[in-house]
Parts: sequence; C-alpha cells; structure tokens
Amino acid sequence: MVLYYLGIFALMMALMLVYSMKKADKRGSKLFYKTHAVLFGVCCFIVSVIVLNNYKEEWLPQTKAWIKHQANPVRAMADELPSAELEPVFPLIEQFQMRSSVVLEAPIIQQYPQLPRGCEVTSLAMLLQFHGIDASKMKLADEIAKDDTPYKQTEDGVFFGNPAKGFVGDMYSLSNPGYGVYHQPIAELAETYAGDKVHDFSGGSFYEIFKHINNNHPVWVITNTAFKKLPKSSFQTWKTPQGPIDITMKEHSVLVTGYDETFIYFNDPLVNKQRKAPIDDFEEAWVQMGKQAITVIP
Repeated sequence: MVLYYLGIFALMMALMLVYSMKKADKRGSKLFYKTHAVLFGVCCFIVSVIVLNNYKEEWLPQTKAWIKHQANPVRAMADELPSAELEPVFPLIEQFQMRSSVVLEAPIIQQYPQLPRGCEVTSLAMLLQFHGIDASKMKLADEIAKDDTPYKQTEDGVFFGNPAKGFVGDMYSLSNPGYGVYHQPIAELAETYAGDKVHDFSGGSFYEIFKHINNNHPVWVITNTAFKKLPKSSFQTWKTPQGPIDITMKEHSVLVTGYDETFIYFNDPLVNKQRKAPIDDFEEAWVQMGKQAITVIP
C-alpha cells in the first residue's frame, strides 16, 4: 500500500515538473523548477529503495550466487544443480569441503604407439596402477570385451558395433575402422582386478568427481579430445544391433587427478604429462559424452 501511494506521489511530482518547465520564462522561475526537481529525485530514490527491499528475496540470492560462481565455480556447483539431480547427491554436498587445490600423483601412461585407439584401457591402467594393482595397458587391451559387429557402409548410413557392449573396431591400427569403448565394459574389466572396490557412478553428478578426488581417488572418465562441448556437426549416427547411437570420432578417455578453483587436472594418455582444462568446459564435454565415470575405492 505504501508503495502504491508513493508511486502516485512520484507521478504527480513528474507532472508538476513538466508543468513548471513549461511555465518558466526566459529569466527563470528556476527556484520553482529546482524545488520540484529535488522532490522528484527524492521520491524516485524512496520508491527504488522500497522496490528493492520488497524483491530482495529474488535478486539478492541470484546476485550472491553470481559473485560466488565468479570467485569459485566448484563451490557454486551445488547451487546450480537441478533439483532432480541435487536430491540423490545431497549427502555428498553436505560432506564435501572445497579445497583451494588438490592434485594427485598418478602414473602417466601413453597409449601410443601400440594402442592408437586405446585411450580407455590406458586410462584404466593408470587408475589401477595408482592403487598398486599390476595391470598393463596391453593386457587390458587384450582382455576388454569386444563388439565384433563388422563395419558396413550402407545407403542408410554406417552399421557398426556398440561401445556400451564392447570395444568397437580395431584398437591397434588406424588403418581399419574403429571407435572405442564406454564405461560398462571398462567397469566389468576393472572388477576382475579390484572386485567390489570399483565404483561406477556414470550418469551421476559431476560434483561427485571432486568428492572422490578429495578422498584420494582418481577418476576414469569419457570426454573428448577438445575437453569442451562439441558442436552437433562433430557427431554422427550409427546403426547398431541394439539400435541407433550418436558418436563422435573425437571421443576420448582420461584419468582425472585434481582440481583447483579454475581448472580440472587429468592424465591424458595422448601426451606424456598431466594436463588441465577449465572446469566448466570439461564438465560440458563430460555431460555431452554421457556422464561416464569410474573410480576405485580401497
């Protein structure tokens, strides 16, 4: 009600200001003009304060969230999770305490030259060896489940295997058709080495990756070679025995080993060093590739 009357008062002041401007002669009536100008300004200030106060429950949290995100995107992540995603990971958020920097020292293993398409098993080898498990990339490459569906180029497009069922195509040579493998066969293979210590939280929250890093558990993930969201033009649809799937030839796997307030750190089997990427970019790539993540909890 107060806001209503103040609004009317401000409108009246505005009308009086316009009227006084018209009546002012060349010499002035400037005192009359200045008085109404001051009154109008005061009324506008009062109305603004009341409006902001009434709506502070809406704009203040949004402003604080924006500031917090700029200062630290990881700490702000819980605030940004959709409610449907937040509910199952709420206990994680309560237990999670952000650190300024956490970087784990995991073995760095290169997939080349033996495994041009073997990033997934090479990243798995890094994960298992971090926990003292003797597992070489070549042994894992031999043991990973395979989808032997032959490659066919038809009028309807490509017919090939399903990476959710096993490794698709040739892992050892780029001269033959091939693709990769997803989390399901990788988790099954990891379980033959680490049993029930393997934790496949694919489809869950990106937030959980940081929780495991805090607990000294590197995380195997599927991402892409750009480590950021890819355009739709980078994807194609294959037909498989289980139905159509969308794939990108930029699919990649790395071992996440750390984070700080800006970057996420990972061992990349394509290079002989630990790399980093902006957290937001890496998250978008991970989500686009199906939220695939595996760790080992001793």
